[in-house]
Amino acid sequence: MTTRLDYGSTDLGDAALDARFEAALAEARKGADVLDHVIGGRPDGRGETFTREDPCAPGTVVSTARTADDAVVADAVAAARAAARGWRTTSPADRIAALRAAKAGFADRAVEIAGVVSAETGKTRLEALAEAQEAVDLVEHYCAEMERNDGFVTPLRSGPGERNTDVLRPFGVFAVIAPFNFPVALAVNMAAAALVTGNTVVAKPSDKTPRSTALAWELLGAALPAGVLNVVHGGADTGRALAGAAVDGIAFTGSAAVGWQLVRELGQGAYARPVLAEMGGSNPAIVTATADLDDAAHGIARSAFGLSGQKCSACRRVVVDRSVADELLEKLAAAAEAIVVGDPADPRTGMGPVADDAVSRRIDDALAAAARDGRVVTGGRAAELDGNFYRPVVVTDLPPGHPLTREELFAPFVTVTAVDGFDAAIAEANAVDYGLSAGVFTGDEEETERFLDEIEAGVVYVNRRAGATTGAWPGIQSFCGWKASGSSGKGGLGPWYLPGFMREQSRTVAG
Repeated sequence: MTTRLDYGSTDLGDAALDARFEAALAEARKGADVLDHVIGGRPDGRGETFTREDPCAPGTVVSTARTADDAVVADAVAAARAAARGWRTTSPADRIAALRAAKAGFADRAVEIAGVVSAETGKTRLEALAEAQEAVDLVEHYCAEMERNDGFVTPLRSGPGERNTDVLRPFGVFAVIAPFNFPVALAVNMAAAALVTGNTVVAKPSDKTPRSTALAWELLGAALPAGVLNVVHGGADTGRALAGAAVDGIAFTGSAAVGWQLVRELGQGAYARPVLAEMGGSNPAIVTATADLDDAAHGIARSAFGLSGQKCSACRRVVVDRSVADELLEKLAAAAEAIVVGDPADPRTGMGPVADDAVSRRIDDALAAAARDGRVVTGGRAAELDGNFYRPVVVTDLPPGHPLTREELFAPFVTVTAVDGFDAAIAEANAVDYGLSAGVFTGDEEETERFLDEIEAGVVYVNRRAGATTGAWPGIQSFCGWKASGSSGKGGLGPWYLPGFMREQSRTVAG
């Protein structure tokens, strides 16, 4: 794929690429062979099978995989343990070279990857192709970070007859538990970071996207020694088995409930093991009286409704100065209603379906609560479409502190709350347990500075028309959650993620 895309892109601009994507999506929708586990470099066919249906076409199976039980997970961890010494003693330069070799595979097969991602998630072509591109950039970013930090070996002051160094060393075997919403990019993000720092990996895809993630890890592991990257499939039971196995740490992206349970579980015992968890958010966009309302409406719609709102960083809440609330609401509703909802095979589609019936039930319940306690300005179920399709939802007039303005619904659903002044806006924006991303639209420099100082979020944007709270990209923005949104205080995509996969050792060598 020669066209360069990211999450701010608005058009492919390439008719040939459109046709290639549509062909790849059609091929992916035909299904594929049963996905085995990969243990020690070999396929493992143990376990009952489970299926994933196309969210655009209920009943159409696009993926089939096997379920790993405790024994399969234990064997995968043992294989990773057996490969650990050889991999950690491989020089950083050779580890980097092995991972960089995977970039060509991701680039060459980007359209195929996008087709599989879209078949399993319902992503539009822009979203799916950008995700394939991000995988390439993630591998390069972490390889470059290892080089920039000289393999995380730092000389210290040395006295006569001694040589002192400080070294960051891998923990050993990392479990990687990937989400469904970015089944390639976030799978590569966690696995590549663990691998380049010298850890071996046992990785589990989401049971909603086994094929996308398995393909990503197949490409990533192509140049690695056997046992360095192992894959086990399954649902929540497999995830629990992996968390309870003899791993040295876990990288996880998913819900706060699961992420903090992992933190508690791995904090028990004789010593704590690291959990690098990114856990979503209830992300606000503040719109002040001095804002450009056209930019604000556009940026909020991009962030709230991309991937049907199933992004950790999606805009969930708009906090707007009361003096411009009605005008903003009108513009936001118009932007939402302009989004074409449908099958990603149609190039006009700007938003696909939500993931499954469970998400649909949450949305239906939220719509009922919004109609009862506030006002649904626009949006709702697209009943004429077969599948879990919704038109973008905008809700307002909810009472202060309403659950819909506090919880993470993970859906194309945004609330609008009017407040009086900037103090009230900051207070409302921060009045949640989460702290992943946030944005502000303002024409006042003092308000900008106050926002940057007072907002409780790790990823912040000012006047960003391309996305009020979304759009982070490797090496350009870090993805670092505060409060309930992140366990480490550091984030992927940036300069401080790799050290989380390593522990410090001070070395004094005499002679």
